[in-house]
Amino acid sequence: MKWGVITFPGSLDDGDALYALREVMGQEAIALWHADERLYGVECVVLPGGFSYGDYLRCGALARFSPVMKSVARFARDGGLVLGICNGFQILCEARLLPGALTRNRSLSFICDRVALRVENASTPLTRLFSVGDVIRLPIKHGAGLFVASDEELALVEKRGQVLLRYVNAEGQATDEANPNGSLNNIAAIANETFNVFGLMPHPEHAVEADLGGEDGLKLFYSLVAEDR
Repeated sequence: MKWGVITFPGSLDDGDALYALREVMGQEAIALWHADERLYGVECVVLPGGFSYGDYLRCGALARFSPVMKSVARFARDGGLVLGICNGFQILCEARLLPGALTRNRSLSFICDRVALRVENASTPLTRLFSVGDVIRLPIKHGAGLFVASDEELALVEKRGQVLLRYVNAEGQATDEANPNGSLNNIAAIANETFNVFGLMPHPEHAVEADLGGEDGLKLFYSLVAEDR
């Protein structure tokens, strides 16, 4: 599978994503530049974490106007796989490729931690190697990860199964104490209506080696390359 990882001004996890894909998984992965509209025939586009354009105005608000995003929008409309991680999730929401928005953490502080997440839908390209109810652990590092949506939009996202991962405690319960940023319904990851665009606040690219805290992130990436896609 051929992957493309976009670098925006202020991206800082693009190299980590490329490392996970190339060095750990042995995938073909190329760097894409925010000012270049070409996607070079990739099969999955990754929008990495970081602070695109310094997070001015709102996180992801300026990156959505980058030339490459025109191509990403067309690619997504044609059914191409798009994965937004942390800042990438924020960009996809700003570009309206995903519902809702990411706002300041309820603590109004930056959070860096490892969190437990429960798989809510295992029938998507991003989660197909899991079972519903599986609990995984991934790192988070963000200041604006509070997922919000209107009551109507939130109800539809839940009804359609677009919630993919939810913050939970060690027992797999979605409690308020287990919610690191205050996201509505403990939402940590969502998909679009056609389940080819995905956004998650946790960082799977930082959980691909057992010696560095776990490999749960690998299973998300491998789900996207499963042969039965």
